[in-house]
Amino acid sequence: MNKQALRADILLLITACIWGFAFVAQRTGMEFMGPFTFNGIRFLLGSLSLLPLVLVRFRNPKYHKDGKTGKPLSLKVFIVSSVLAGSCLFIAATLQQIGIIYTTAGNSGFITGLYVVFTPIIGIFLGKKTHLPTWIGALLTFTGLFFLSAAGQIIGRDASISSFSLNQGDIITAVSALFWTAHVLIIDALVRRVDAIVLSLGQFFWCGLISLIIAFFTETIVPGSLLDGIIPVLYGGFCSVGIAYTLQAVAQKYAPPSHATILLSLEGIFAAIGGVIILSEPLGTWTLLGFVLMFCGMLATQWDVIIGRRNS
Repeated sequence: MNKQALRADILLLITACIWGFAFVAQRTGMEFMGPFTFNGIRFLLGSLSLLPLVLVRFRNPKYHKDGKTGKPLSLKVFIVSSVLAGSCLFIAATLQQIGIIYTTAGNSGFITGLYVVFTPIIGIFLGKKTHLPTWIGALLTFTGLFFLSAAGQIIGRDASISSFSLNQGDIITAVSALFWTAHVLIIDALVRRVDAIVLSLGQFFWCGLISLIIAFFTETIVPGSLLDGIIPVLYGGFCSVGIAYTLQAVAQKYAPPSHATILLSLEGIFAAIGGVIILSEPLGTWTLLGFVLMFCGMLATQWDVIIGRRNS
């Protein structure tokens, strides 16, 4: 492995760590404010944190060109791209933030990672081939999800198979993973025309703006509570959104796709570690088994990428 690839892998590992501990910040933030308020502030902060980087990049003409036409990027293309990506991001982040109210940071981190499984499956409908490892990965992942969500009932003495039910927070988070999948696919299409960092600034601003508008009508915003929850908000805005997304964009220029996928999948493990250490969340045998099964399933869905890279 060359030095550039090694540095890229280290940056991706740092990114996964930041994102993993962000689930702890998101869980803590719900003690002080509503989900729309939290997301609104953190995504606007994230957009603001990218502004200096975008201004620096715009000194280089290649970063403000339309990747399709080769001409300077038009305001219309930038706005439309930002709205498309930001709207999908808004739905995904909102469902995730609401779901984390009812589940643990560890569960939320791993279940959000379902997008790693959903992406190749949805790719079937886009004309892409999906092989046996993907289906094995899906089976492992959803089995792991069952153990995560029903762990408390499994270890109960009076539990019966007929009484099992999934935690509502886990279900909401799983639905959010579908929109994270859509977001991945949308970004994959849009970055062919718009620079990734420029697009990130636009989508974060749009997502934050929508969230705050809805928060104004549906939530009670108390200045004192915002100050009490300032640390998780700042972490979610500047670290999770601003720093981590920037590190990801920089690292993925040099990291093999297989490395990127595996390392970013580690965010679930960091979320679980953060939940146990910082929030004192329980980590029983069945929950741990669920984590292991889900992580193995995520890796299995990337088997073709890993093998393809090794043979290339």
